[in-house]
Amino acid sequence: TMMASLVVPRRWYRYLDTLNARYLGSLRAKYLNSVSIRYLDTLSSRYTASPGTLQRHFVTLVPSTSHMVADAHIKLRQQQEAVNQVMCCTPSGPLIYSRRTTSFFNKLTAEQLWKGVTSVSNAGRKQGRGKGVGKKIAKDLNRGQIIGVGQENMVWPGLNAPVIRGRELVQQKKLPKDEEREARLIKIRNTMGSFRALRLDPLDRGWCGNKMPGRSIGPPNPIEDDKFEGFDTRVLELKIVTCMTAVFGRKRRFSMFVVTGNGNGLGGFALAKATTISDVTRKVKNRAGQKLLYIERYNEHTVLHDFFTYFGRTKIFVKKMPEGYGLVCHRAIRTICQTLGIKDIHAKIEGPTNVQNITKAFFLGLIRQKTHQKLADEKQLHLVEFRKENLNFPKVVATPQSGKVRTQEEIPNNEELDFTQHIMDGKVQLVKKKYPAPYEKLPSYEIYLKKYARRRNHQKVMLNMLVEEGEYRSFYTDQYPECRPGYSSKSEEAEAW
Repeated sequence: TMMASLVVPRRWYRYLDTLNARYLGSLRAKYLNSVSIRYLDTLSSRYTASPGTLQRHFVTLVPSTSHMVADAHIKLRQQQEAVNQVMCCTPSGPLIYSRRTTSFFNKLTAEQLWKGVTSVSNAGRKQGRGKGVGKKIAKDLNRGQIIGVGQENMVWPGLNAPVIRGRELVQQKKLPKDEEREARLIKIRNTMGSFRALRLDPLDRGWCGNKMPGRSIGPPNPIEDDKFEGFDTRVLELKIVTCMTAVFGRKRRFSMFVVTGNGNGLGGFALAKATTISDVTRKVKNRAGQKLLYIERYNEHTVLHDFFTYFGRTKIFVKKMPEGYGLVCHRAIRTICQTLGIKDIHAKIEGPTNVQNITKAFFLGLIRQKTHQKLADEKQLHLVEFRKENLNFPKVVATPQSGKVRTQEEIPNNEELDFTQHIMDGKVQLVKKKYPAPYEKLPSYEIYLKKYARRRNHQKVMLNMLVEEGEYRSFYTDQYPECRPGYSSKSEEAEAW
C-alpha cells in the first residue's frame, strides 16, 4: 500500500486499513498460493513500499500472476489518491493553545519574590551557606520618587497635574529638564544607611566572637513587685532542634540554655525552646529567674572546700583556691562562677564536656557542700585548718555544737580521718604521669646543670629580698653603696646638694 506524506487524523488510517484488507483478501483468494500470501501480508504492512518493489517481488515469486498483482496495486493506489484529495479538501478544526492567566509573579508580593531569590533553603543553611544573607539592608529606591515624574519632566493631566485648572483643560506638555533631581535622589539614598556590624565590648562578645554562647541577655523580667536587680543572665548553649510532625513536616525551633545570678551567691539555670530568638530569650531567662538557688561561699570568693561531683558520665573535681588565684576551669564553669560571685577555683573535667551535663554536675556539687560546722557535727571532732601562708600553724575553725568531742579510743580504726578523702567521697583525680624531656638525657644538659648550680636559687633569693628589704642588697651594701644596682655618683651628689 502507498500513503501520501500528509498529517491526517487517525480515523483515516483505520479507513485505509479496511480498504487494504478487503481488496487484498479478494486478490489472494483468487490468484495467490500460501507462500505468496504470507509475503504479501508482510509487504502490505509497509505503507512506504513502492509499486516497483511490489511488482519485482511478485514476479520473482509467482511469475504467472505478476501482471495481475501490478494491476491490482495500481487500482489500490488510485483509490488512495482519491481519499487523499478528500482529506485535503476537508476543513480542519480551530487551533487551541493552553494559556495561564495567573502565575506566582502576580500572586506573591515583591518582598516574597525577593526573599525567594536571595534566601537560602534549610538544607543549605545546615551546610553553612547563607551566613551573610541577613546582613545586607536593601535600600528603598522609591523614596524621593513621585508618580508621573521621571527623567523626562512632563505634565501628565490626571497623573501629576489636575485635569482641569480653573476653566481651562490642562494639556500634556514637556517641561524643562530638572538638573537637580538625580542629585537629590542620590543624597536621599545615601542617608538611608547600610549594615553595621554589632559592636560589643570585648568582655561581652561571648566565648567565640559574636556568637551567642557566653553573651549576656540581661536580667529576667520583673514579676509584679519583684524585680531582679543586679542579676545578669548568660547564654551557655544555643542550637537549632527539629522534630518531624504529620501536619507541618520538619518543625524547626531554637533551644537555649542559660544561667542567671546576682553575683552574690544567688543563681539558677534553665532550658527553653521557641520558634524565634526573641521568644526563646525572653522565655528562658524568665524561667531561670524562677529557679534560683543560694550557694554558700568561703569568704565570698571561693567554694567551702574541695569536692567531687558528677552527672551522667561527666565528672568534675573542684579545688578551693586562695584569693587572687582566678578561675582555672572550663568556660561554662567560668561563666557560672561569674554569675554566682565565685572568683577563685580550680576545676578539672573528666569525661564528656556536654555543657548541660557540666552545669548540672557543678550545681549539684555546689548545693551538696558542707559547712565547717556541719562537718564538725557529723564527725563529732574539731575541724582544724592548716594554711601554707600561716606556716601550717593549726587553727580550729569549727567545734561540735553539742560540745561532745570524741576521744582517740572512741574513733574506730577503719574510719577515714583524712579531710580530703572524706569530702571527695574516696575519689582521686586522674593525674597524668610526667615523662622527662628528651634533652635531659643529653650530656650537654648535665653540663648546663653544673653551670646553673651556682645561681639556681638566685631568682627566689632576689624576690624574697625585694619583699623583705625593699631592694637588692648584701652585707657589703652599707660599706660600699656603689654596689647597689642602678647606682650613680651623679644622683648621690645631687642628693647631697
